[in-house]
Amino acid sequence: MSSAVPAAALPGAVPSDAARPGGLKAVDKETTAGVLFGIGAYGLWGLLPLYFFVLQPASAVEIVANRVVWSLLFCVLLITVTRTWRVLGAAFRNRSVLLTLAIAAGLIAVNWLTYTYGVTTGQAVEASLGYFINPLVSVLLGVFVLKETLRPLQWAAVGIGFIAVIVLTFSYGKLPWIALTLAVSFGLYGFVKKRVGPRVDAITSLTVETIVLAPLAAATMIFLAVSGSASLASNGAGHFWLLVSSGVITAVPLLFFGASARRLPMTTIGLLQYFAPVLQFVVALAVFQEAMTLDRWIGFGVVWLALLVLTVDMLAVARKNSVAKRQSLREARTNT
Repeated sequence: MSSAVPAAALPGAVPSDAARPGGLKAVDKETTAGVLFGIGAYGLWGLLPLYFFVLQPASAVEIVANRVVWSLLFCVLLITVTRTWRVLGAAFRNRSVLLTLAIAAGLIAVNWLTYTYGVTTGQAVEASLGYFINPLVSVLLGVFVLKETLRPLQWAAVGIGFIAVIVLTFSYGKLPWIALTLAVSFGLYGFVKKRVGPRVDAITSLTVETIVLAPLAAATMIFLAVSGSASLASNGAGHFWLLVSSGVITAVPLLFFGASARRLPMTTIGLLQYFAPVLQFVVALAVFQEAMTLDRWIGFGVVWLALLVLTVDMLAVARKNSVAKRQSLREARTNT
């Protein structure tokens, strides 16, 4: 097995960008930009409950229907500005991509509707729990769907998470179905989107998903308007434009996330993802004044313990891979 010779190792070769001091600064700038984009994405997702709060008296169904329709219009604008209509057309001609994104659309619709329902009915704490549990669901998907073998700490995290669900079921007096629905739907959504992989960019993916959902969303808006239960045009200009802006509020964090994911390793992205549920949890307690009994604090504490174990495992693996990569590079230089 032959190994490629680094350009910088050849006599008289010009050092690569990464080898130059200026190149290192460029890498640092990219990393900083990636972190800022990531914080922007997860920060906006974390503050989303505040947006839903000011949309009262709109129901969860009306909010999601408007979110889909206005997101589609915003995506069409982005596709036009970026001149990527051919890319969108190619996505629709590829049956595998189209079917996968149609499934993703159904999953994200369930996720949006459940989350909006939770926030608008005074259950934002439980909604935030769903995104705390989500990493554990992703681990389980790896086991049952991808047939992956879990490391000991991952098994420990899953076991602790299972105990947390039992504790929270006891504290709520019922299965925390909002949290579990959010965790499972978003976990499956991420899994399905990963199958599409690099074949579809973020804008094209979101556009296809909203096109799939748009007919049902538009029909829902018409039904609500005819039945007199729509708030879009009956609560003043401010309310109207707040609902219309849901297209921008949906698309911008996704674009930020895409920009972040291109610049950062998955380990960093994995750590940043906790930013959103933490903000949602703080908003639920500080702004919405939702109650947290002692047994619920215990349940959340167990969940956070599971996430801590999972994070320790993730960082350990990332460090091990980094050391192995550096060792491999040193051996490559020695051999050349």
